[in-house]
Amino acid sequence: MKKTTLLTTLALATLLPASSAAAQGSALSGTVTVWSWDVAAKALQATVPSFNAKYPNVKVNIVDLGNQNVYDRGLAGCAAGGADLPDVYSIENNEAEVFWARFPDCFTDLNTLGADKIAAQFPAFKWTELMAGNKRYAMPWDSGPVVIFYRRDLYQQAGVNPAAVKTWDDFLAAGKKVNAKFGGSVKMGAIGNGQDDEWFRMLANQNGCFYFDNAATQVTVAKSGCVQALDTVKKLLAGGVLTTADWGGQITAFKANKLASAMFGAWYEGTIRTNAPDQKGKWGVYPMPASKAGGVRASNLGGSALALPASSKNKEAAYAFMQNALGTTNGQVSMLKGQGLVPSLLSAAKDPYVAQPQAYWGGQKVWQTILDTLGDVPQARGTQYFQDARQIMIVVQADYVKGKYKTAQEALNDAAKKISSATGLPVAK
Repeated sequence: MKKTTLLTTLALATLLPASSAAAQGSALSGTVTVWSWDVAAKALQATVPSFNAKYPNVKVNIVDLGNQNVYDRGLAGCAAGGADLPDVYSIENNEAEVFWARFPDCFTDLNTLGADKIAAQFPAFKWTELMAGNKRYAMPWDSGPVVIFYRRDLYQQAGVNPAAVKTWDDFLAAGKKVNAKFGGSVKMGAIGNGQDDEWFRMLANQNGCFYFDNAATQVTVAKSGCVQALDTVKKLLAGGVLTTADWGGQITAFKANKLASAMFGAWYEGTIRTNAPDQKGKWGVYPMPASKAGGVRASNLGGSALALPASSKNKEAAYAFMQNALGTTNGQVSMLKGQGLVPSLLSAAKDPYVAQPQAYWGGQKVWQTILDTLGDVPQARGTQYFQDARQIMIVVQADYVKGKYKTAQEALNDAAKKISSATGLPVAK
């Protein structure tokens, strides 16, 4: 669904579902315990004052357990029938379906509390991994809309106009200009080939393809959109415009002025800004290139949600907290300002802060550029087997780049068979 349609729907939707509106006028009380991690926990803490302005008799206890510990303790709690779980549980989208598949009764169907009434306020792709059947097990939080972060000065020196980089062929041509200007010491971008398949996933999602179909019943990684994505990855590497680096290596490279661009989810904004404060004013942002002229220039990488354990003794207050943090523009934008968490709530794109020029980014209205892509992101389903498929694709991608397979189609046919074997899901015809 296009963002224009979604925003029109949003404008007609009531901000608060009837159940929440009723709860707001009631005397909710008690304690709501929230498990989260790092900057996510800090972001949620920042929403507590606005929540307590509405619900002064509810005490909110944000507990920072660390990312892996939240996941591990969540699995253990669900396995124990919901024992010792909090009232609100933070969960990453690509891990969410492990819970819905293994422990379908561990979390509350938020539709019973009114989530179905506010569903249209979020882009469709954010719900894909948070639902099982017609049940909504978590509320969308932050997103990872993919963009190109670029060095204004390096592009200019190489004679590259970012506005003219509209397709991946344009990106390749621009990278060759960068190579020519800097003698290969500066690259157009970096990719974790052999370490991760992030570029493949971003390009595949852009092309409407992923490891699995949206019904989570078939392996679809050998479909044409994925083939095109893998072909593009190899073309860029073979063209010499990308360097290979892991997460830390990419940070080292852009700090040392060795990268003209970086492609990630929008949460990478904070990574660049905090690691290279001396490069203030030198960076800008533009939409990721399309596979073909006029094609989709949107994708998503990463993102989280909040779920409500079925064992919670204070569900109405817990849902009210979730709705205040994630279902209001004020809640979502406060987390964008404070911690750089990119909102999923569509109304946040209209907040005045989003339209403000950002000094670090050369005065560009970067959040407007980023959030304008949300409604165009194709849906993708990681399923409970996301990590199994990812590990297989990391190897297949690296082998294809090295020449083990003659074509991208041959490589992905092999990947599909291996993913099918690991998951038990059939390969789509």
